[in-house]
Amino acid sequence: MKVKRFFAQSMSEALRQVRDQMGEDAVILSNRRVDGGVEIVTALDYDENMARQRLGDAAKDATNGSRLAELQAEQHRKLEAELNRSRDRIREVRDGQSEQGRAEKQKPAPTDEFARAYPESNADSGSDFADDRYSGELAQMRAEISSLRDMMSAQRQGQGDSARRNGSRPDAAAEKPAISAVQQRLSERLQEFGLAAELSGSLARRHREGRLEDGWKQSLKLLAAGLKTSRGEWASEGGVYALVGPTGSGKTTTIGKLAAHYVLRHGPESLALVTTDRYRVAAHEQLFVFGRILNVPVRVVDERHSLDDILDELSDRHLVLIDTAGLTSSDKGYEEQLNELARSHHQIKTHLVASATSQPRIMKSVWHCYKMANLAGCVVTKTDEALTLGEALGFVMETGLPVAYYTDGQKIPEDLHHAQAVPLVRMAVERLKKLQQQAPVAV
Repeated sequence: MKVKRFFAQSMSEALRQVRDQMGEDAVILSNRRVDGGVEIVTALDYDENMARQRLGDAAKDATNGSRLAELQAEQHRKLEAELNRSRDRIREVRDGQSEQGRAEKQKPAPTDEFARAYPESNADSGSDFADDRYSGELAQMRAEISSLRDMMSAQRQGQGDSARRNGSRPDAAAEKPAISAVQQRLSERLQEFGLAAELSGSLARRHREGRLEDGWKQSLKLLAAGLKTSRGEWASEGGVYALVGPTGSGKTTTIGKLAAHYVLRHGPESLALVTTDRYRVAAHEQLFVFGRILNVPVRVVDERHSLDDILDELSDRHLVLIDTAGLTSSDKGYEEQLNELARSHHQIKTHLVASATSQPRIMKSVWHCYKMANLAGCVVTKTDEALTLGEALGFVMETGLPVAYYTDGQKIPEDLHHAQAVPLVRMAVERLKKLQQQAPVAV
């Protein structure tokens, strides 16, 4: 969730700034008159549940969404004030020490938690602040971490005082270990990466102490270790594979890529394509086009030819790829199609096709719809169209589905890749860096 404050002489001018800088999806948390004009606090990707988690006990007073938004805006104002005070302190130290010169280079021992975590920032002459090698971005990060630590310490103290005044014992949530400022920043960074808040917090809490960058690298390693991938490729292993998923996820195109990839290596004689989509008019035409181009037979499951009957006829084929209709639980034929796959006497390895451009909630909803087909894994498509890949990686990690392949374009078969955990995480990191370079966050 990105929160930003705007100032202008009039409400219309402030709204224009919001529209230009935040877009049409921005949510206005609060607006009020201030000296010289008006102030508007807005948010992108605003989530009431996340807002309540961040506000803690303060959210109990919010009996409606409007009051919750005001509290969120007030917290943002306090955070900005803390950031400004931190920047002023750094500027004062930098200006004062610049006058003293840079003759002394000996560093004193760390004096607080922040100094121990970032030893390179300790210099009694202040040269680290004045040296041109240290950019404004690093100073901004230091100020942000310091202010977040102060705010969270005050919040924890307030919660403890409240509990003592009420004579009550802390609940289970309050008994959890307090999250440090570095862990909080790490959790926010993982959410920017695309991971869900719960998973981001879990990974961040594993970083006990040290620098933010160390925790970031550790979290990425844990993420890579938690991603399951298929060891072998379908072309070499052989068998019967079915792709399921919603309309538009890329099932048919992925089957075309898999088929072309197989034909280039082994020829068309031991490959066959099957479609169970008899619910839409001309739904199998694209698959027939692939079959004609690759000289591969294509079979259609219908009222006269059951899935098992067709697979019996194709038992001499080394690899059989099954395309399915993109049906939801409310569509006619949804259960019929999944039951065909689940109850077949052939060993069908069903894989869910998940688009990397889908929202996490949609991905989970799709998974719930199709898991009755005994999913053996998944294929992640459209990675080239997604702004970030953390959502798809988080989905795979939470569901435990092994990733067999991922696709990153429309070229057949060049844009089909066998999935490996470390390259996937590395690609997601590069995607985040590219996004940040294109749209840097304004403070």
